[in-house]
Amino acid sequence: MDIWEGAHDESWEHAQEALAKSGMSDGLPVVPPTRQRVDSALRAAGVDGSTIVATLPPAFAEVTWRDVAINAVLAGCAPEYLRVVGAAVAAMGEPDFNLLGISTTTGSATVCIVVNGPVAAAIGMNSGANAFGPGNRANATIGRAVCLTLRNAAGARPGEIDMATLGQPGKYTFCFAENEGRSPWPPLHVDRGFASDTSVATVFGVSGTIEMVDSESADAETLAQTFAQSMLIAGNVGSAGLLGGSEPLVVMPPEHAEAFAREGLTKAQVKALIYERALLSIERLAPKQRARAAAGGGASDGYLRVAKKADDIAVVVAGGVGRKAAYVPTWSGGTKSVSRKIVSPA
Repeated sequence: MDIWEGAHDESWEHAQEALAKSGMSDGLPVVPPTRQRVDSALRAAGVDGSTIVATLPPAFAEVTWRDVAINAVLAGCAPEYLRVVGAAVAAMGEPDFNLLGISTTTGSATVCIVVNGPVAAAIGMNSGANAFGPGNRANATIGRAVCLTLRNAAGARPGEIDMATLGQPGKYTFCFAENEGRSPWPPLHVDRGFASDTSVATVFGVSGTIEMVDSESADAETLAQTFAQSMLIAGNVGSAGLLGGSEPLVVMPPEHAEAFAREGLTKAQVKALIYERALLSIERLAPKQRARAAAGGGASDGYLRVAKKADDIAVVVAGGVGRKAAYVPTWSGGTKSVSRKIVSPA
């Protein structure tokens, strides 16, 4: 590996120090949000900077397109990413998402963004190998821009309003595209009523990720058993008496999806197979946790579930080679995912 031979820019170090002192940084280096960069992003999105995108808790701030653009620049977004960031920010502002709870909890909740439709390929998003990981500018910076907007424009500053006990790496960024070309089923946005050629951003309030490894199961029922048992986390008993926040996200690689599809199963049938096996006996909980589950209306038959009904499980296909899936539990304090259309520039 060689040293980069470009010109040393001393002003860059000064800018980093100033932006860090201002509180606008998430701890990583940021791109100075100069007027030229912000205006370039607004032009690319075809929006008026003074237009309000959403009113966001916890400060209940009226967040404009200019606010979003400033944070997109800080995050390192290319100008053409702004419309995706804006759609995710608008979705976060919907009451059902419960951004107030997500942004102030002592839990590890953060925002996960799933992007569907033509925009994902147009801006080069990663939906394949290492979709959750580093190496792709669009994935990394769109998710980071959303988190910076929540911090800088909506007031969720760590240790002040964001009171997470530990937090999680997803508080820096958590954004990926669905691997629609490798999925045997309709993608997430079509499940939610959008046309297949519409670009959509969906936000989930999530608590982390759990890897689900099963390279051996050859039939749908045993594979569903692995998925279901991986979702039974006693420390994630929610206020609704469920394991988690009622809308668990399952991200499966193409090889797992194809294994289910070879038996002719629809996505709805896969959800049902997982749901009926994802049962945790209330007797396995600590006594105080049992009381919490009962108070939330759960375990009336002696078992805790991951959702109120099978269709509440969200299934998204993403990733590359291998049979390693992910369970992404939603925040146990209560949240509903929200989808918003990504509007093309005028």
